Amino acid sequence: MIRSPSTAKFPVEIITDEEMSLIEAALSSAAAAPPSILFDRNYRSITSITRLAKRRLSGCTELGNSDIEDSGRVVGSNSPKSKSRVLESFLHRFRRRRGLSVTDITSTEWCEKQMEFFLLLGRPKSTEAMKAGSARHMQLEEEVVKRVKIDVESIEDMWAVKFMNFIWGANQLLFEGLTRELPVVGFVEGVWMVGVIDEIRMPLVESERMPLLVDTKTRVRATLPAEPQRRNGRLQLMCYKYLWDSLVASKFPSQKFFDYFSLNPHHILSPEVRQVTEKSGFPSETLDDLVRYFQNSSCLLPRAQDQLLLRYELQEDQSLLGEDQFDYEPEWFESQIKSCIEFWQGEREAICTPTEERWKCKFCKFSSRCPANSNMDDSTTPPENKDFPSPEIPSKNELS
Repeated sequence: MIRSPSTAKFPVEIITDEEMSLIEAALSSAAAAPPSILFDRNYRSITSITRLAKRRLSGCTELGNSDIEDSGRVVGSNSPKSKSRVLESFLHRFRRRRGLSVTDITSTEWCEKQMEFFLLLGRPKSTEAMKAGSARHMQLEEEVVKRVKIDVESIEDMWAVKFMNFIWGANQLLFEGLTRELPVVGFVEGVWMVGVIDEIRMPLVESERMPLLVDTKTRVRATLPAEPQRRNGRLQLMCYKYLWDSLVASKFPSQKFFDYFSLNPHHILSPEVRQVTEKSGFPSETLDDLVRYFQNSSCLLPRAQDQLLLRYELQEDQSLLGEDQFDYEPEWFESQIKSCIEFWQGEREAICTPTEERWKCKFCKFSSRCPANSNMDDSTTPPENKDFPSPEIPSKNELS
């Protein structure tokens, strides 16, 4: 349930025309940003945990326009879920050496057809509201960590930076009880997935410290989100929990990781990366060296709480609108993930958003091309609303 921080009752509404672009923006594959590393403000904890780690080494299935179908190679399919021809797997075409991001999963859950159009026709432009939301998340991050740019010379260096950030974040969590913007990577239902967890807290629960995964959503209007948006946010946090729990259970398959992402584990890291690892207490010559430290740090961490927390902030003044604390539901999560991956792997064609959620179509830039529009009726009208609040604003780049 959503809990308001005060006795004030905020209306639950849907989405504005302009603000719908915030959800569409979540469909974008993030442009490669300058790599950076997050220095823990407490250097002592970095060195301390490193010493510990050293001791433990480990029906709308048709595309509306033929030009869309022609834009990709068509392959046959024996799946009963598909028609006679489907596009080559989106996973192979667009994420072959990058992996799926958690944002890819949540965007697919929002509307598979919109995701398909986005992949084939291009992503929406950033809005001022989206930029403000990203700035807020950067502000939250800088409250607990210091971001420093680092020069990289190879894809191995880029992954090395991710693993260093994880090690520092794990350090900070264990010694200070809080970290933010923690990168995670894992193998989910046969597919590699990457993500960046907004915030992890380490509260004391029944004499035991278990990580609490938190995600903050910034909103333009002082309203709590509609159920489809809350459901989408819950799926996001469940993805993070699955990735986190897999890592701490020593289930990171390093060889599969190197093979899938075409990485050379024995590649010599750049001088700057090696220098940083040396100063941080986990000297690494190669990517394989650093991955071992990453695995060791993961083993020191406990599994996450089954309770997860979504926070909703008003963008204007960062006031808390409400919180949604909910339980991890493994069966529901598994069902959602399998459905999304079926779409990405080309086992079936895209399905339009359910009839009761067709109000989303009114704010989709691809609505004029979507076959769902041919049957639009009163069910597509947002109920009893003239103004619609923003969805949560995408907070981070999960792909690089």
